[in-house]
Amino acid sequence: MLDGVTLDQLRTFIAAAEQGSFSAAGRKLRRAQSVVSQTLANLEGQLGVPLFDRRTRSPTLTEDGRALLQNARAVADQMDGFKARAKTLREGLEPELSLSIDVMYPMSELIEAVAKFRDTFPHTPLRLFVEVLGAVIEPVLQGTCQIGIVGSLPVLPEAMDSEFLLDVPLVTVAAPTHPLASYKGVIPQSELQRHVQLVLTDRSTLSKGQSYGVFSKNAWGLADMGARHAFIRAGFGFGNMPRFMVEDDIASGKLRVIRIELPTNLKPLMPMRAVYRTDAPPGPAGRWLIDHLKGSGRARRKQWGSRQSIRR
Repeated sequence: MLDGVTLDQLRTFIAAAEQGSFSAAGRKLRRAQSVVSQTLANLEGQLGVPLFDRRTRSPTLTEDGRALLQNARAVADQMDGFKARAKTLREGLEPELSLSIDVMYPMSELIEAVAKFRDTFPHTPLRLFVEVLGAVIEPVLQGTCQIGIVGSLPVLPEAMDSEFLLDVPLVTVAAPTHPLASYKGVIPQSELQRHVQLVLTDRSTLSKGQSYGVFSKNAWGLADMGARHAFIRAGFGFGNMPRFMVEDDIASGKLRVIRIELPTNLKPLMPMRAVYRTDAPPGPAGRWLIDHLKGSGRARRKQWGSRQSIRR
């Protein structure tokens, strides 16, 4: 008998419980009250327990009915999710979107994009991984992530396509107690060689034998951005950081910006790019997200240009 319980019976049960009467449930379901009553009577017969007490003017849930209502709602919700997932597959949407994000990418930009993504694609689950250097690219190459957003690895494998998103301004900082914090003028590379530089290390092997933005022979490597940030604030060394991550520290005096001599081919900017395998371009949801991040990048560049004009 229990195997014969249908989704229609459960939806009728839920409607009657939520509307407070069989007649109101009939109006919501666009059925006659007699049909609702008969459907619920059949359901009770199959379950072997009364769901409603009909001795009152309006039927009320029994103790068993209240207990089963939660399960009925869960089954109906799961079926709605099942049908929504089937619809996205039929329309060509990705059943899931996986992203590998560079730790240097502005989190505020990502949060705004994800909020709009959730509203636009409510039935497409999102998986996010935050990494650095080659560890951003590796899951994309392996096929476990469809899209990577990378900036800390400037050289990409040939099997990948990339699209520019935005530039992240970088600053070199040190704790106020660090010797470089009191240096007057631009610090030459010969002076930087005498101090510990705190750099990010790669969990993957894609950047093996390469160094990016390393000016000191005495470099400490950390694979975690939070740890590097804390080590710089503790005065263990100097390091390059995204400006958005250290603005509060600079304003409060916990960190100081130091001016260092840069090679002519280096700028204090980190270009962020969306990357994906050439043989596996993004689907509709992934394409939407990349285009939205591009739009955010254009707005950021326009805002940054306006600030520069005001300063001049």
